Amino acid sequence: MSTSFASATPDRDWWRRAVIYQIYPRSFADGDGDGIGDLPGVRTRLPYLADLGVDAVWLSPFYPSPLADGGYDITDHRDVDPRLGTLADFDGLVADAHALGIKVIVDIVPNHTSDRHPWFLEALAAGPGSAARERYIFRDGTGQDGGEPPADWRSHFGGPAWQRVDDGQWYCHLFAREQPDLNWDHPEVRDHFLGTLRFWADRGVDGFRIDVAHSLAKDLSHPLRSQPNLDGSLPLDGSDPLYDRDEVHEIYRTWRRLFDEYDPPRMAVAETWHPTSSRTYLYARPDELGQIFDFSLLKAPWHPDEFRAVISRSIEEHAGIGGALTWVISSHDVPRHATRYALPVGTDLDAWLRSDGTDVPLDPATARRRARAATLLVLALPGSAYLYQGEELGLLEVADLPEESLRDPVFERTGRRLKGRDGCRVPIPWTSEGPSFGFGADGSWLPQPDWFGAYAVSAQSGDRGSSLELYRAALALRRRLATGDAFSWVDSGNPEVLRFARTDGWQCLVNFSARPVAVPGTPLLSSTPLSSSNLLSSSTLLSSGTDLGPTLPSEGAVWFVPSAPA
Repeated sequence: MSTSFASATPDRDWWRRAVIYQIYPRSFADGDGDGIGDLPGVRTRLPYLADLGVDAVWLSPFYPSPLADGGYDITDHRDVDPRLGTLADFDGLVADAHALGIKVIVDIVPNHTSDRHPWFLEALAAGPGSAARERYIFRDGTGQDGGEPPADWRSHFGGPAWQRVDDGQWYCHLFAREQPDLNWDHPEVRDHFLGTLRFWADRGVDGFRIDVAHSLAKDLSHPLRSQPNLDGSLPLDGSDPLYDRDEVHEIYRTWRRLFDEYDPPRMAVAETWHPTSSRTYLYARPDELGQIFDFSLLKAPWHPDEFRAVISRSIEEHAGIGGALTWVISSHDVPRHATRYALPVGTDLDAWLRSDGTDVPLDPATARRRARAATLLVLALPGSAYLYQGEELGLLEVADLPEESLRDPVFERTGRRLKGRDGCRVPIPWTSEGPSFGFGADGSWLPQPDWFGAYAVSAQSGDRGSSLELYRAALALRRRLATGDAFSWVDSGNPEVLRFARTDGWQCLVNFSARPVAVPGTPLLSSTPLSSSNLLSSSTLLSSGTDLGPTLPSEGAVWFVPSAPA
């Protein structure tokens, strides 16, 4: 397979090949010592991100919120939560980031609000049949006295997607009950979010990440249609009542017209968690959002066949769309990839977390090898790479958080059956010592494990063998090498070794096998130290396609310039 994409200009299309670093503000850096990360804390760490070599930061929600769902339950989409700073702090952050050459992307959460949003409080007070309730999805119940939910829709956090209010009506919430869904058929809702996008774009924001982008448009005609399966299996004709409906694309075409009023145009990336299909990439069309998070690689187990299939499908299906590719292997919603890759294929991650990470032993050395190899693979692919804070430190999932410290609503909504996502949201370590490993002056809102000290920025800076220095080297080299989007697989001669070529001829080799393989050229950067082939017997060395040269150990990756044919 050989694929090439249209060339991008540095300004208008900076996002097509960018490395974008996700910041979960409450867990990044605490500027005022209250145990919660904030925007002033982020500002103090921007030089670190510039030194790391990222092109942009994506800020998870920092808006006013009761924190029923980690900030994704919002009471005001055009302000800063006072616990995290002020609008002046935000403006200063944007100015500082831009001065360092870093773009700023913010989260937009359009599917729902907080149940404490002024609109929802007005709807509760106004009662059934009121205009205020039309902004949301209120319905009468079914069964005797309306005591049963209006439909069989389910919440992603467990239980029914309906909550009854005191006057007997029910409202829809596809997530926590504190997150009532908005009615996107209502023109006031559409106008409000157009105004919100303009509000932040006018403040210098360079782009937007759109939360659950596939769920805005819903079929609300009477009677409500059955849909008890969440978004795990959707029709390919856009006819599901709740997710990925054809009508949602008109919303994003309207947004694109707004984005294009700016110079350079504002970028956007859609988040959807439904299984990848031919419809997934439609959100990335140039007249819509331009990018969509492709979680296929994040969901893939550590296996060469799985990685190759995912990469091939993503590249092939994007090629006809015109949008930009994205790659992501960690985020604030899933266990960290170093942990996932170290566990045996097929491990039930929810059960593993419920055991505090004890029912299947995790080998930190395996986690380190595989995470570093996966990083070089992702950063070698065409398109944008999205990193999650702390992955550059090689952080593992904090699996043994005590139940009393858990904040994710998934825990309570599932009857304490699932621990949720807090294990990847633990505040990251900056120093090897101190009350919160440098996160802030006085503790952190989620407890940090003792082993965090060994992973701290201060412990890794300057250590050429550390994960942090690998990321710094890889991002600097990527900036020089990633001058185009050409991609083609190269036969490695071994099904357990992935090899592909990029623009200008440099290549990436990833060794999934249990034995070392020859590097068929001049190494540029490797995830693990290389060995000399003359130190190994032919019985231990696997071919990677050409004559023997330096050798790549098991579960390693290398970027190299291939040797010229003899």
